[in-house]
Amino acid sequence: MKLVRYGNPGKEKPGLIDADGKLRDLSKVIKDVSPDQLSDRALAKLAKLNTAKLPLVKGKPRMGCPISHVPKFIAIGLNYADHAAESNMPIPKEPIVFTKATSCIQGPNDDVMLPKGSVKSDWEVELGIVIGTTARHVSQKDAFNYVAGYCLVNDVSEREYQLERGGSWDKGKGCDTFGPIGPWLVTRDEVPNPQKLHMWLDHNGVRMQDGSTKTMIFGVAKIVSYVSQFMTLEPGDVITTGTPPGVGMGIKKNGKPAPVFLKRGDTMSLGIEGLGEQHQKVVAFKA
Repeated sequence: MKLVRYGNPGKEKPGLIDADGKLRDLSKVIKDVSPDQLSDRALAKLAKLNTAKLPLVKGKPRMGCPISHVPKFIAIGLNYADHAAESNMPIPKEPIVFTKATSCIQGPNDDVMLPKGSVKSDWEVELGIVIGTTARHVSQKDAFNYVAGYCLVNDVSEREYQLERGGSWDKGKGCDTFGPIGPWLVTRDEVPNPQKLHMWLDHNGVRMQDGSTKTMIFGVAKIVSYVSQFMTLEPGDVITTGTPPGVGMGIKKNGKPAPVFLKRGDTMSLGIEGLGEQHQKVVAFKA
């Protein structure tokens, strides 16, 4: 299934994308695509619905984050060897774990707002894991049993805040609008091999990232198992799993650094095979 939330910010309704790619309303079946709807039992119940009898949604409404009230937004850094290289950082021996503030979460096509004074904001197309069942100290063998599904994430990052201001990476990762998620939550039965998904990102219509989840250093099972050793993973938690090369920070010309960062009026388009696309415009800071 492809579960969605659509409508104006704060007033989203639950829905799903049917086999013909049409948006169907789920609001008479469930109140929302909330964490309590992500268990295997709850998803199996939704899967039995006759989608043809669900109301069609007319037009092209705004899409929100496909999960309401995400408890934690966890991220894995430098999880592609070639991205670590372009960042001039060593390949990690264990997953690098940090957090993105849940207040940065927004819909997949909402505007991305530059932080006040930002000069080094950047893009990162990433595979997101959505947790469906409470996970504590789970094994890699059992890890997929705790996954509800997957989603597309743009891990927007302010590199000066992240890397030059001291302390953790978090301060450059959780700025308002820096967490576009969606358009869909695709249940795990539709993604039999999350380590074989093409992913891409265009900046102002130019292809910058063109990679695959097959080059992840730590795969989905390892990540879920690893993170569950350090914190309880709860239904609705989103883990974004790192980005392939091609971020603005790593651009070189003639072998020399020539970074490109986001500015007002820029556009980003990104996608992952089977998980949909996002399209964002970059806007100036607004208090």
